[in-house]
Amino acid sequence: MSLEVRDGNVKLISNRQIEYTTVSVFGVYGIKNASQIIYYGLHALQHRGQEGAGIVTFNSKGEGHRINGLGLVSEIFNKENLSSLPGEMGIGNVRYTSSGKGLRASGNGSLNDVQPLYFRHRTGDFAVACDGSLVNSSQITDYLENLGKLMQTGNVSELLAHLIKKDGTEPRIYSILDALNMMEGGFAFIIMTKNRIYASRDKYGIKPLAIGRLGDAYMVSSESCAFDLIGADFVRDVEPGEVITIDEKGLRSRRYSQFQRHKMCAMEFIYLARPDSDIDGCNVHAFRKESGRRLCRECPADADIVVGVPDSSLSAAMGYAEESGLPYEMGLVKNRYVGRTFIQPSQAMRERGVKLKLSAVRSIVKGKRIALIDDSIVRGTTSLQIVKLLRDAGAKEIHVRIASPMMKHPCFYGVDTSTYEELLCSERSLEEACRCIEADSLGYLSPQSTIDSTFGSDELCLACFTGEYPTSLYNDVCDGSSLEA
Repeated sequence: MSLEVRDGNVKLISNRQIEYTTVSVFGVYGIKNASQIIYYGLHALQHRGQEGAGIVTFNSKGEGHRINGLGLVSEIFNKENLSSLPGEMGIGNVRYTSSGKGLRASGNGSLNDVQPLYFRHRTGDFAVACDGSLVNSSQITDYLENLGKLMQTGNVSELLAHLIKKDGTEPRIYSILDALNMMEGGFAFIIMTKNRIYASRDKYGIKPLAIGRLGDAYMVSSESCAFDLIGADFVRDVEPGEVITIDEKGLRSRRYSQFQRHKMCAMEFIYLARPDSDIDGCNVHAFRKESGRRLCRECPADADIVVGVPDSSLSAAMGYAEESGLPYEMGLVKNRYVGRTFIQPSQAMRERGVKLKLSAVRSIVKGKRIALIDDSIVRGTTSLQIVKLLRDAGAKEIHVRIASPMMKHPCFYGVDTSTYEELLCSERSLEEACRCIEADSLGYLSPQSTIDSTFGSDELCLACFTGEYPTSLYNDVCDGSSLEA
């Protein structure tokens, strides 16, 4: 990754060959037919990625089994192949690519990049899955290649696997702690050996990771909503800088770093997570509804009805309507068989996805002044398509209100916004952005109101809005011998 400082902010110039990807991770320990539980867990997390999925299990003999594929969870797994994943422990993931090109379009890696990754070693086989990205992946890659390591995939799980020392002279937990201390960024890792599962979260608390329990079995998940589907109880969140170990002795905790922050990615609350998930003690639906209320106070609209953009904006639209006293109407209908457009890997696919995903309810919007509530604007293309859709259906005026601040800066932690050039508001004023999406007016929630919507937390990662990054940022001219800031 090459970076340039511009007006006190960091600009991404180019990406190294390491591919920045985000997945959702899910793992279980101590339950019969673990692969079936993982299958349902991944179903609950499907909203976080639709490009690929994978499951790895270990059976009672310590033998590993892996299945991964491209597409949706239901397309990859079935009764027959799930039965070929025996064992009472396993980990899985769903995935999307945030480097701007999809798995199917990528000539580098493709199916081999779909996690969990499985590694064989004389000291014991193991599997790794990660949600997030590293800001020092380039330095770590140089460090490993200088040691003679060969990179086979394009994701950070392989970097962690190489960093974990495997000399067999000490318990693996110590090597894991050392390896995690060399990594800087926003991440949640699950590591599985034949005997136990390790789960860790970055020391800044940027990425979520929750612990659940079903009887005597434990599980970890990127979101707590997955526990509800399988009847498990939420136990707690993994703490920033913490590594939990799950094995026959139960659950144990260690710290790999004494540095601890709670800079949860604001986009988890705003867009990525399901509304029925609780993250760091705050319900996602409650956050979004409160954001809508605050948005109405800051950016009222002279409108007849409030319309939310399905699905992640509906909670904010409810809050906006309640605060404004305007009727909340279903002016847009979503085709349930189309995935999320924001996490499509290419711009062309995103544009096609909008047309397939949404339809305007003509009888509701015709002749009306609409307060259109959306969770965020990244590139602006989706917003433009929706505004045109409503105008074609006869809407009189369209006042766009965004339940988050203006996104002006790239994200280096796994959200699909890696360059300034692809962000609508990086170089444009509010008025210019409004003209780009062809709306009658445009308003955004303030950064402080975003923080206040968490009901008491005074910390969130707002880097993509404010340019204030919680971690150090690295570039290719840094001394590659040092992996810590």
